[in-house]
Formats: sequence, C-alpha cells, structure tokens
Amino acid sequence: MTPEGATAEPTVSAWAPLRTVVYRNLWLALLAANIGTWMQTVGAQWLLIHEPKASTLVALVQTASLLPVLLLALPSGALADTFDRRHLLISVQLFLVAVAVTLTLLTATGRMPPALLLTLTFAFGVGQALTLPAWAAVIPELVPREQLRAASALGSISVNVARAIGPAVAGVLIARLGVAPVFGLNAVAFLVFAFALVRWRPGNARAVEVPERFTAALRAGGRYVRHSPIVRRLLRRALVFVIPASILWALLPLVASRRLGMNSSGYGLLLAALGVGAIVGGLLLPWIRTRMTANQFLLLAGALYGMTLLVVASVRVVPVVLVALLPAGLAWVIVLANINAEIQLYLPGWVRARGLAVYQVVQGGGQAVGAFAWGVLADVAGLVTAFVAAGVLMLLGAVTSQIWPLPDLRGVNRDPATYWPRLELAHEPDPRVGPVLVVVTYTVRPERQQDFLDAMDLVRGSRQRTGAMRWGLFREGEAVDRFVEVYLVPSWDEHLRQHGGRLTGADQAAEERAGDLADCEPEVRHLLPAAAGPALSDDREAP
Repeated sequence: MTPEGATAEPTVSAWAPLRTVVYRNLWLALLAANIGTWMQTVGAQWLLIHEPKASTLVALVQTASLLPVLLLALPSGALADTFDRRHLLISVQLFLVAVAVTLTLLTATGRMPPALLLTLTFAFGVGQALTLPAWAAVIPELVPREQLRAASALGSISVNVARAIGPAVAGVLIARLGVAPVFGLNAVAFLVFAFALVRWRPGNARAVEVPERFTAALRAGGRYVRHSPIVRRLLRRALVFVIPASILWALLPLVASRRLGMNSSGYGLLLAALGVGAIVGGLLLPWIRTRMTANQFLLLAGALYGMTLLVVASVRVVPVVLVALLPAGLAWVIVLANINAEIQLYLPGWVRARGLAVYQVVQGGGQAVGAFAWGVLADVAGLVTAFVAAGVLMLLGAVTSQIWPLPDLRGVNRDPATYWPRLELAHEPDPRVGPVLVVVTYTVRPERQQDFLDAMDLVRGSRQRTGAMRWGLFREGEAVDRFVEVYLVPSWDEHLRQHGGRLTGADQAAEERAGDLADCEPEVRHLLPAAAGPALSDDREAP
C-alpha cells in the first residue's frame, strides 16, 4: 500500500538508464574495469593457494582490497563532495594503472612474495575507496531520478557480469599463460575507464561558489549520518547481510580446490555461477519491487543466501554447488542494490558522496572484517564449520528484517528547498567566524504546546543533519507561551550553507508544521563571537 501523500511509482525498465549515451559509455567502461578487477582478484588468490596458512592468506586478499574502504571512504566522500568528481576519478584510474603495471612486472619476473602481493592489493583497495563514492555520487547527475534504482541495479549487473566473465577468463589465462598476463589486462581495463572519463564533458549543474573546507566537509558528512535515523537503519541492514555473506567471496577458492578438487578454471566457473545469479537478480529487481515489499524480499534473499552457505558446507558434488550458487548471487544483488539505491534516493546532493562513502565503509568494512574472521575460523575449525556458522548467522539476520525493517521512503520529499529568508545583518561576518549561535523564539498557546513539542523533534533532526553541533529547546520562565530554540553551528560559512542549499522539502515540511502551531512568525537572531578567542568558556578555564 502506498503511504498517504505518496504517489505510486511507475515501473522503470532495468535497461532504461542505458538509453542515456553518457551513462551508457561510462557504464561500459566501468564494466571493463570491473572485469579487470575480478581477474586481478582471482590471480592474487591463486598465487597464494599453495602457501602455508592458505586459508588466512587467501581470505586476506579480500581483506586487503576492502580494508581501505573502511579507512578511507569517508575522506574520499568528502573529497568527492568538495572537488571536481570527474578529475578525481581520472586521477585515481591513472594511479590504478600504475599499480597494475607494477604488479604485472614483479609477477612476471618472479619477485612477488605474499607480503608484497597483499600490499599492492591494498593499493588497489585505496583506488577503489577513492572511486566508489565519487562514481556513486555522479550517477544521479547522469540519469533522471526515477531511473536511479534501475541505474543502481545496472551497477550491480556490471559488477556481476564482470564476476561471471573475469574469473572465467582469468582461470583460462592462468592455466595456459600464468598470472602475470591477468594483471596486465587489469592495467588495460583501468586505462579504458580513464579514457572514457576524459571524453565525458559534464555540464555545470554541480558548480559550487566556494568549496567546503576538507575538515569541515568531513565533519558535516559524519554529522549528517549520525543524526539521520533512516540512513542508520539502511546501514544496519547492509551490515547484518554482508558479514555472513562475505565468507563466500573470501573462501570460495578453497572450496574449489579442497572440497571440489577444481583448478583455477573450475574456481572461475564457480564465480561465474554467482555472477549469472547476480545478473538475473539485477534484471528481476524492478519486477520484484512491484510484487513484494522491501522487507519481504529482504527476508527471502537472506534465506536463499543462508541455504546456499549450508549447501556449500555439506555437498561435494560440483553441479549441485553450481546450482546452489545461482540464488546466492541473485540474493546478493537484490539486497545490496536495493539498499544502495535507497540511500542514493534519500541523500540530498550536497552530502551524497559522503553518505554513500559511509555506506561503502559499512559494506566494504563488513566484508573485510568478515573475510578475516571467517578465514581464521576456517584455519582453526575447518571450512565446513565456518560455512555452517555463516549460514546460521545469515538465516538469523534474515529474521531480523522483521525487527529492523527497511524504511518506506516513497512519501519523503528529498528535493532541494531554499526557503529560509535572506539574511539581513548589521555587518557581514567573515565566513570563518564561529561558532554561531542561532536563537529562534516561538509563541505557542498552551493547548497547542504538546503538538508543538512533537513537531520540534523533527526540526531538531533537520538542524543537526544540516550543520548544528548542539541543539536545545527551552521555555521562558517569565511567560507561559514562549519557547526558545537555540542551536550552535561551527562557523558562519556552515550556517550560510544551511540557507543556500542543504535543506530539503522534508525539512521545509517539518519547519512549517512547527511554525503553523505558533501564534505568529518566529523571531530569529544570530549571535556571533564578540571578539577573537573562544566564544564559549566553561568553569575549568581561568578568567
């Protein structure tokens, strides 16, 4: 049922975004880069398959590639929201080309010990951490808003077509030519994506008068996510799924070699089965969304993935495992593509890359930590025990979708709204001045005061998401109908950004609701530091 005030969403073809030429060209180039990345992953894992403590080392390939996302995604999101995203993406792809060339040459000359391999894999992860938020934030600039979910699904299809093709090609090349050519093709793939980015000429829609300072942008992004219950709920759902799901990507090469007796080509076949399932999931996602609620298919996807893990743990027949991997790939895309699209749709443009970076931290960090934990457990207790534990954890996580359901965002207005009045001050402060104390006084009749307090709770969230470090609502002791809202903003520049583009239609609706309950227009005052030095002090400081 559509929530009151919302409109039913039209069904959008899974292929609709590809009708946009710029998006199609970049998507195809990204597909080439994804194929190269999966070839590199298979090559790195296969180099370690016969090393002592192979379970831990093979799992560490995934950890090394994903740990930078955990460490760097939020700073890279701040960079993507602050600087030109196209230039950032081009620079990162050229860095990845250099790393891939280094990896190719050292492997071809036999100078690739496990520690160096993991170090260069970590460098690839750094490039991915810098790429993902910027690319995810670019997508809404390339396709219409109603096609964002389809574009997100196409992004997952790209990854999983690569997962189907890359490992299979890598397996054949490794068997015939060795690992070095696989790494060399990865360098070519990154070069293709860089060339496509160079050819792209975006418009000026995203031009910003004065970029945010990096540290201020970083804090603002963290503040937004911290004070957004909807974003936190979406991140929690992703984490509950990713941690047990990570075992399949981390330890599948050991399943192929130890339990199924397969070589590198066979491992590529297993990954291809996952990729085919994921492609089907991406194509079915628009159809599924019209027939099931988000929480219903979240429960179904978790159950399918959990059952796959239990089949992998208990069956040693190759065709059965291949068939079981198909629904796992489908479930992976259904869950993560949907959560990714919901976050893209919810986040306002000014903080989109930073919010998506936090999502990448949760997804990539969950995979990195999960991969390491499952690798250690497999070394200590065996592969079967590790997969059974992950399968049970996945099934339990699927049940929690009824406790922590995905929020319904169809009735939430996320369009930008510039509705605050023009500031008229006696003097123009320096943008760096701060902190700034904003005081808003309301007059509310006693019979409306409880409704007013409820409405102000939504206003509090809006203030904190868009810039307020502290917020409070007080009553005047000398009057029965006077309320005073105060909030502290780090700088005058930060407050100007609240006036100039950080607010959304949902913020406007919350403020208008509170304002309608007041007897007259609220009175707003801006208090600036009176002199150099701290504007606020406490009793621990000397007079």
